Amino acid sequence: MALQALHSSGVGLRRILAHFPEDLSLAFAYGSAVYRQAGPNAHQENPMLDLVFTVDDPVAWHAMNLKKNWSHYSFLKLLGPRIISSIQNNYGAGVYFNPLIMCDGKLIKYGVISTGTLIEDLLNWNNLYIAGRLQKPVKIVSMNENMALRAALDKNLRSAVTTACLMLPESFSEEDLFIEIAGLSYSDKSPEGQFTQLMTLPRTLQQQINHIMDPPGRNRDVEETLLQVAQDPDCGDVVRLAVSSIVRPSSIRQSTKGLFTAGVKKSVIYSSRKLNKMWKGWMRKAS
Repeated sequence: MALQALHSSGVGLRRILAHFPEDLSLAFAYGSAVYRQAGPNAHQENPMLDLVFTVDDPVAWHAMNLKKNWSHYSFLKLLGPRIISSIQNNYGAGVYFNPLIMCDGKLIKYGVISTGTLIEDLLNWNNLYIAGRLQKPVKIVSMNENMALRAALDKNLRSAVTTACLMLPESFSEEDLFIEIAGLSYSDKSPEGQFTQLMTLPRTLQQQINHIMDPPGRNRDVEETLLQVAQDPDCGDVVRLAVSSIVRPSSIRQSTKGLFTAGVKKSVIYSSRKLNKMWKGWMRKAS
């Protein structure tokens, strides 16, 4: 019944949100607890609900949350909100996670990210951690009237469409089109068209492409490199490799940070749940 309530009206999500400080610029939920998913884990009972909270002032927000939800934090709560915020902002992907929390009868995990950090990632793809999540189906629970954030959310989706378009083959099925670029009907594979698209990509992704393609000692500017890539038949593969080079390090750093923010016990439990989920998937495929 709780899962059905989350799916049908969002009342359960708003009820959970009431347990936290209200100063949020954005709150969204994602994962199998919000959207039923196909595959071996489609019928998982009581899946953990994943949430992300975006806050303008992490120090103030963590201070209020420590008063309301002291038990949510690992031993780092003893160091106070400033240290927690410093760890959030300066390590990993700029997110502080509290996993395996029972809230309103639901097992949840929530991450906290500063509004400024999120906007930078949405615009420039600094690490594609939360920006990447926001390119997939999510349920917005709360959002204020921050126009810069709204514009960045829109830009992130447009960048994702452009990138997917560059990575698609010359010809593709209608299904491929909807899966890869969320319904966009534009593809222009000429060098001129690809160069135009490459020039609109987020800055960090352009820099990664330049790093991959620029031989030692050349020190070409980004625009020169993108012009070369636009004429390369393997343009899509270069873009894919550059995206991977952004995502992989940030994911590793964020996972390492989780040992401290979640605590060793919670990290072991959370990892065990993940491994068990993967194992069930493998066993189903094998059978």
